[in-house]
Amino acid sequence: MPLLQVVVILIVVGVILWLINSYIPMQVTIKKILNVVVIIGVVLWLLNVFGLFNSLGNVHIGR
Repeated sequence: MPLLQVVVILIVVGVILWLINSYIPMQVTIKKILNVVVIIGVVLWLLNVFGLFNSLGNVHIGR
């Protein structure tokens, strides 16, 4: 995936999250949960795009 496409997707996700936080009335705790879920999803997506998520499957804990 080209770097420019990744940057555009990150900008679009950020703008959508900002619009939701600004214009949809919600409780503060729900907004925080939504923000955390979106951030975790974006981080996991970025790890997958750059191929770092696949290498984490080789890590074993214990036997």
